[in-house]
This record gives sequence, C-alpha cells and structure tokens, in this order.
Amino acid sequence: MKKKAVPKKYNPDNAKPTKVNEPGAMNKSVKRLPTIQDFPYKKFEKMANKVPFTQKEWASILHLSEKTLQRYSKDNKSFEGIYVDRILKMQELIEMGLDTFTSPEAFYRWLKRDKPILGVLLTFSGLLSGEGIQEHINAIGRMQHGIII
Repeated sequence: MKKKAVPKKYNPDNAKPTKVNEPGAMNKSVKRLPTIQDFPYKKFEKMANKVPFTQKEWASILHLSEKTLQRYSKDNKSFEGIYVDRILKMQELIEMGLDTFTSPEAFYRWLKRDKPILGVLLTFSGLLSGEGIQEHINAIGRMQHGIII
C-alpha cells in the first residue's frame, strides 16, 4: 500500500533563495556620501587656478582671512572639513560654469554681474553662503537644459 504524500510545511531556513525571499533583493543600492579626508592646498590651488578669482575673493568665499589662506599655501596644509565642504561646492560650480561658458573669463564676468533669476537676485556676494553657491549651480543647470532664466 502506498503512503499518501504529505505536503511539507514551509520553512524559510530550508527555502531556496529566490528574488522574493532573498534578503539582499530587498535592499536598494545605497549611494555612499563622500568622506572628507585630506584636502591639501595644492589640490585646492589646482581647482582655483581654473578661474580668475583673486586671493581676496577666495578668502571671502571660504570665510578665511587672506593671511590664513597664505599660510595654507606656504605649508601646503590640509583644509579642515568645514572649508572642504565649501571648496567641493565651489568645484562643482566651477566645473559646470566652465562646461557652459566659452571661457573662464566669461564665466567670471557672469558671476560678477547681478542676475535677477526667477525672482531671486544672484550676486557675486551670494557665493559667501552655501545656499548662494547652490542657487548659482541651479541657474547654470537651467541654462544647460535650455530653460530661460
């Protein structure tokens, strides 16, 4: 006499992995935020030489005195995290600006000119805040996509 097949109970520990029950399938890819480590003056200088900003303008943007910026230069000292964050945002702005404008001088002239954009007046002094830098980045992004500002 044949025995009846008894259905096995589902046991997740014995289950073959499928996309449905595989633990890794539930996780979305995670974007890793950059960590701020060493950012020596030479690296900053390489980026800063792409545009005709004066040392006084850079000192204002970074919220440093010109003398402190000169010390960073002299010792090739690494910038601290708060300054690196501002430098990285400026680097993003500069790369976008150089991709958009015909020359570094044209980009610089655009930055120096007051620009009423979507109800906000963008000025060069706006680069003294993170929000002002981001507004300039947004404006260039709009230009790159053909949105009239």
